[in-house]
Amino acid sequence: MGIGASIFLIALGAIFAFAVQADLGWLNLGVVGWVLMLAGVVSLLTTLYFWNRGRRTVVATPVRENRVVADRVVPVQGEPVVQEYREVRRPGRTV
Repeated sequence: MGIGASIFLIALGAIFAFAVQADLGWLNLGVVGWVLMLAGVVSLLTTLYFWNRGRRTVVATPVRENRVVADRVVPVQGEPVVQEYREVRRPGRTV
């Protein structure tokens, strides 16, 4: 639903429960207000749960070995095949 709609339901429910003193006979506005506030709180908690669920922190693990991965290319006949070799060293390590 969203945070804004949840807060709106809570506010509307509080108005019906505490501020409106109307007697409709067949409808108790106090109960309607409490139901709206409960629905707003449940909606707010659900929205916050799903927002926090999508924002997980990724912890990087130490890299043991660096590799360069490339697609294999089929050479055209008559052209020499060139292979690339790359050595990657981490700073601070002595060999």
